[in-house]
Amino acid sequence: MAGPTTAERGERQKPESGPPRPPLVGRIRRFRRLIILLSAVVLAGAATVWTLYGSPWLRTEGVQVSGVRVLTAAQVREAAGVPVGSPLVSVDTDAIEARLLRELPRIDSVEVVRSWPHGIGLEVTERTPVLIVGKGAKFVEVDAEGVRFATVPEAPKGVPVLELAVSKGAAARRFPADRLVREAVRIAGDIPGEVARDTRTVKVRSYDAVSLELGGGRTVEWGSAERGRAKARTLLALMKADPGARHFDVSAPTAPASSGS
Repeated sequence: MAGPTTAERGERQKPESGPPRPPLVGRIRRFRRLIILLSAVVLAGAATVWTLYGSPWLRTEGVQVSGVRVLTAAQVREAAGVPVGSPLVSVDTDAIEARLLRELPRIDSVEVVRSWPHGIGLEVTERTPVLIVGKGAKFVEVDAEGVRFATVPEAPKGVPVLELAVSKGAAARRFPADRLVREAVRIAGDIPGEVARDTRTVKVRSYDAVSLELGGGRTVEWGSAERGRAKARTLLALMKADPGARHFDVSAPTAPASSGS
């Protein structure tokens, strides 16, 4: 039997060829496209940075102030110290907020916002006095958190005067003035609206001996700051039941009393 021919042996010995390798021209084209894409990304980034920081189009030109009641917009702008003319994106809003809270204690909170393309907005919330404390010929305003935030030459209308008439001793050491002011503030927040408008003085003799002096010489013995809402409801009911009374006692709201009719 005849063996395989030389041609057949050559075909069996020829190795199998793999997938065709991409031509050099194709690889060069893909490399060029990659270079072009990367260049476009770099140029776009550079253009963005220049627009935000280097161009004259997004510079800080004005400061808008809202929410002021006692303060003026000019006072707020001056204290804010916004760097007019600088790139809007670079303005440090946190630093402006901290500066306003430090320089103007009347401000309770402020929101500093960028108003594209050229402005900064300052949304101010001022503190509201609930009590005032006499200081010589002037008055110190105290807010609902017990913060003494401003000294004014005249007493604001409708704000009661806080009078601390505390005797010295162990009780005074246990309940210092700041603590008593906070308790008085709590009571001022619980006084019913129609009574609050007629309240002239909140007098603190001790932690649990606080009284109100109303218009027309009427007085209210309030006691401590505890159970304030119950005392407020009881006081309104008592005044309605005995409108001619001159003195009301709600220090124990479950056993109120009135007198001086």
